[in-house]
Amino acid sequence: MGITARGAGLLVAAVLLLGAGFRFAYPELALLGAAAAVAVGYAVAVAAWRPRLEVTRSADPDRVARGEPAHMTVTVRNTGRLRAANLLAEDRCGAATVAVPVLRLRPGRDTTVRYAVPTRRRGVVPVGPLRVIRRDPLGLVALSRAYGATVPVWVHPRIHALTAVPTGAGRSLDGRSDSVPHGSITFDSLREYVVGDELRRVHWRTSARVGELMVRENVDTSLPRIVVLLDNRAVAHPQRVDGVAESFESACEAAASVVTAAVRDDLPVVLVLVAPGEDRAGEPPLDRLAAVEPIDGDAETLRTSASRLRQDRAGDTLVFLTGPGGRGDLGQVGALRGAYPSVVVAVFGADGPTPAAAAGLVVLDVADGAGFAAEWDGVRRW
Repeated sequence: MGITARGAGLLVAAVLLLGAGFRFAYPELALLGAAAAVAVGYAVAVAAWRPRLEVTRSADPDRVARGEPAHMTVTVRNTGRLRAANLLAEDRCGAATVAVPVLRLRPGRDTTVRYAVPTRRRGVVPVGPLRVIRRDPLGLVALSRAYGATVPVWVHPRIHALTAVPTGAGRSLDGRSDSVPHGSITFDSLREYVVGDELRRVHWRTSARVGELMVRENVDTSLPRIVVLLDNRAVAHPQRVDGVAESFESACEAAASVVTAAVRDDLPVVLVLVAPGEDRAGEPPLDRLAAVEPIDGDAETLRTSASRLRQDRAGDTLVFLTGPGGRGDLGQVGALRGAYPSVVVAVFGADGPTPAAAAGLVVLDVADGAGFAAEWDGVRRW
């Protein structure tokens, strides 16, 4: 609860008038002071009344690409039975506020407001809660309360169509690496037969040796796998305009484009952040790309991430997306050539050509996400 400047002045006047009236035996001053005190008390009682409101909201849609339209629909219902709600209300939408008319909202009635959600920037836009301000008729006291939950709207990076995807070099259990566009089935292990297993999968030689039916377990070991390594270190994206690192925004668009192209072709794809920060590994990749922001990190951060990728099962193509500040760390990425048959590096916002720090690296110098799509489709290593 907050008292307005008018209410504070009236309260001070009430105290002074009451004090002077009783001190100097002026009943008129005491009467005026009592009237002022009653007015403040009445204002507090009126503002303290808590209206019974039910707030529902829905986003249409709740996930959009940057620049696409999105709207929020807010419905406020007066669930009280006796009094009409005469309030000032505003809905929080990101950093902005939207007025919601709740004046003279009678019991059992509702009001609906639909407004556009800003999608000019990638990110997660929190919408809500509804902030209701209750004032007394004299404007002495104002009380603010929150109603309803916060609903996020996910603004994904722009997606640029990629016509080419890696075929990769699959690895089987005997150590061979082959170029395979769609994967293959490889023997993995043996297990006991269970009802329902196909008899053609029975390994008769082993079954005869152990005295019970054993069946082969196969796994798809050569299905092309893409690993997208997004450099979200702030030092890799030093140039900012109005607080926004455009090179990082372009890198996010490139990551979203590669992930979408891989999903379209039913290829496994993994999104990895150089500086993990908050653990969001369980979220969909596009949601992670909407929420990610540049954070503190240095060359050691990239070295740790590269070591983790080297220890994991080798994939087929590693795509490293960085900014002009990351050009000096390409040697650490080049060291991954032993684990990843294809390594592609994209440097966004560089002021000149970037030399490959290791043999076998494909380095693309691009300005933005659209330029990355054009350069990506021009690479003939796929």
